[in-house]
Amino acid sequence: MAKTDPIPAELMQAYAETHYTVHHEPPFVMHIGRPCPELKALMADQNALSAAFITAWNPFSQNLPGKENNARQDELKANLKKRGLICIDGIGKHPSNNWPGEVSVLVLGLNLEAAKSLARHYEQHAFVWSEGDGAPQLVQP
Repeated sequence: MAKTDPIPAELMQAYAETHYTVHHEPPFVMHIGRPCPELKALMADQNALSAAFITAWNPFSQNLPGKENNARQDELKANLKKRGLICIDGIGKHPSNNWPGEVSVLVLGLNLEAAKSLARHYEQHAFVWSEGDGAPQLVQP
Protein backbone atom coordinates (compact mmCIF):
# COMPACT_ATOMS: atom_id res chain seq x y z
CA MET A 1 0.00 0.00 0.00
CA ALA A 2 1.46 3.37 -0.99
CA LYS A 3 1.38 6.30 1.39
CA THR A 4 -1.06 8.17 -0.88
CA ASP A 5 -3.66 5.39 -0.76
CA PRO A 6 -6.49 5.89 1.74
CA ILE A 7 -6.11 3.83 4.88
CA PRO A 8 -8.65 0.98 4.81
CA ALA A 9 -11.39 1.31 7.43
CA GLU A 10 -10.57 -2.12 8.88
CA LEU A 11 -6.94 -1.04 9.46
CA MET A 12 -8.06 2.15 11.21
CA GLN A 13 -10.44 0.03 13.28
CA ALA A 14 -7.56 -2.28 14.26
CA TYR A 15 -5.47 0.74 15.31
CA ALA A 16 -8.39 2.02 17.38
CA GLU A 17 -8.75 -1.36 19.16
CA THR A 18 -5.04 -1.84 19.81
CA HIS A 19 -3.72 -1.80 23.37
CA TYR A 20 -0.81 0.63 23.64
CA THR A 21 1.27 -0.51 26.61
CA VAL A 22 3.83 1.85 28.14
CA HIS A 23 6.65 0.08 30.02
CA HIS A 24 6.73 2.64 32.83
CA GLU A 25 6.86 1.80 36.54
CA PRO A 26 4.21 0.56 36.92
CA PRO A 27 3.30 -0.22 33.29
CA PHE A 28 0.01 1.11 31.95
CA VAL A 29 -2.16 0.64 28.88
CA MET A 30 -3.59 3.41 26.73
CA HIS A 31 -6.81 2.98 24.72
CA ILE A 32 -7.82 5.31 21.91
CA GLY A 33 -10.47 7.81 22.96
CA ARG A 34 -10.44 6.85 26.63
CA PRO A 35 -8.93 9.03 29.36
CA CYS A 36 -5.69 7.58 30.70
CA PRO A 37 -5.03 8.87 34.23
CA GLU A 38 -1.57 7.26 34.27
CA LEU A 39 -0.56 9.10 31.10
CA LYS A 40 -2.00 12.38 32.39
CA ALA A 41 -0.07 11.97 35.67
CA LEU A 42 3.16 11.08 33.85
CA MET A 43 2.82 14.12 31.58
CA ALA A 44 2.17 16.38 34.59
CA ASP A 45 5.12 14.85 36.49
CA GLN A 46 7.44 15.54 33.53
CA ASN A 47 5.95 18.97 32.73
CA ALA A 48 5.05 17.69 29.25
CA LEU A 49 2.15 19.30 27.40
CA SER A 50 1.89 16.41 24.95
CA ALA A 51 2.90 12.84 24.26
CA ALA A 52 3.26 10.72 21.13
CA PHE A 53 3.32 6.91 21.02
CA ILE A 54 5.11 5.99 17.83
CA THR A 55 6.93 3.14 16.15
CA ALA A 56 9.30 2.71 13.24
CA TRP A 57 8.19 -0.91 12.74
CA ASN A 58 6.42 -2.26 9.67
CA PRO A 59 6.34 0.77 7.33
CA PHE A 60 2.86 1.31 5.86
CA SER A 61 1.77 -1.92 7.58
CA GLN A 62 4.17 -4.09 5.59
CA ASN A 63 5.52 -6.77 7.92
CA LEU A 64 9.34 -6.58 7.96
CA PRO A 65 11.81 -9.08 9.45
CA GLY A 66 12.56 -8.49 13.13
CA LYS A 67 16.16 -7.47 12.48
CA GLU A 68 15.07 -4.73 10.07
CA ASN A 69 12.31 -3.52 12.39
CA ASN A 70 14.74 -3.38 15.32
CA ALA A 71 17.27 -1.38 13.28
CA ARG A 72 14.53 1.10 12.30
CA GLN A 73 13.39 1.41 15.93
CA ASP A 74 16.98 1.93 17.14
CA GLU A 75 17.34 4.76 14.59
CA LEU A 76 14.10 6.37 15.80
CA LYS A 77 15.20 6.20 19.44
CA ALA A 78 18.66 7.63 18.59
CA ASN A 79 16.94 10.48 16.74
CA LEU A 80 14.75 11.22 19.79
CA LYS A 81 17.65 10.92 22.23
CA LYS A 82 19.63 13.42 20.15
CA ARG A 83 16.72 15.86 20.63
CA GLY A 84 16.92 15.37 24.40
CA LEU A 85 13.35 14.07 24.66
CA ILE A 86 12.04 11.77 27.38
CA CYS A 87 11.25 8.37 25.85
CA ILE A 88 9.69 5.33 27.46
CA ASP A 89 9.57 1.99 25.65
CA GLY A 90 6.27 0.35 24.91
CA ILE A 91 4.42 -1.97 22.56
CA GLY A 92 1.25 -1.70 20.51
CA LYS A 93 -0.63 -4.99 20.31
CA HIS A 94 -4.14 -5.76 19.12
CA PRO A 95 -5.91 -7.93 21.71
CA SER A 96 -7.27 -10.52 19.28
CA ASN A 97 -5.92 -10.33 15.74
CA ASN A 98 -2.81 -12.18 14.59
CA TRP A 99 -0.72 -9.09 13.85
CA PRO A 100 2.45 -9.23 16.00
CA GLY A 101 2.95 -6.51 18.59
CA GLU A 102 5.00 -3.54 17.44
CA VAL A 103 7.78 -2.18 19.63
CA SER A 104 7.09 1.50 20.14
CA VAL A 105 8.14 4.46 22.23
CA LEU A 106 6.17 7.04 24.22
CA VAL A 107 7.77 10.44 23.63
CA LEU A 108 6.99 13.21 26.09
CA GLY A 109 7.04 16.86 25.05
CA LEU A 110 7.17 16.33 21.28
CA ASN A 111 4.94 18.82 19.46
CA LEU A 112 2.32 17.62 17.00
CA GLU A 113 4.10 18.78 13.85
CA ALA A 114 7.35 17.09 14.93
CA ALA A 115 5.42 13.88 15.69
CA LYS A 116 3.76 13.99 12.26
CA SER A 117 7.14 14.53 10.64
CA LEU A 118 8.59 11.49 12.45
CA ALA A 119 5.60 9.35 11.48
CA ARG A 120 6.02 10.36 7.84
CA HIS A 121 9.78 9.72 7.97
CA TYR A 122 9.24 6.23 9.39
CA GLU A 123 6.37 5.58 6.95
CA GLN A 124 3.60 5.13 9.50
CA HIS A 125 -0.10 5.39 8.63
CA ALA A 126 -0.91 6.79 12.07
CA PHE A 127 0.39 7.32 15.59
CA VAL A 128 -1.10 7.88 19.02
CA TRP A 129 -1.23 11.46 20.29
CA SER A 130 -2.30 12.98 23.58
CA GLU A 131 -2.40 16.46 25.03
CA GLY A 132 -3.19 17.75 28.51
CA ASP A 133 -6.33 15.68 29.09
CA GLY A 134 -4.42 12.41 28.70
CA ALA A 135 -6.99 10.90 26.30
CA PRO A 136 -5.03 9.24 23.45
CA GLN A 137 -6.22 9.73 19.89
CA LEU A 138 -5.11 8.44 16.50
CA VAL A 139 -3.46 10.97 14.22
CA GLN A 140 -2.62 10.46 10.56
CA PRO A 141 0.53 12.30 9.54
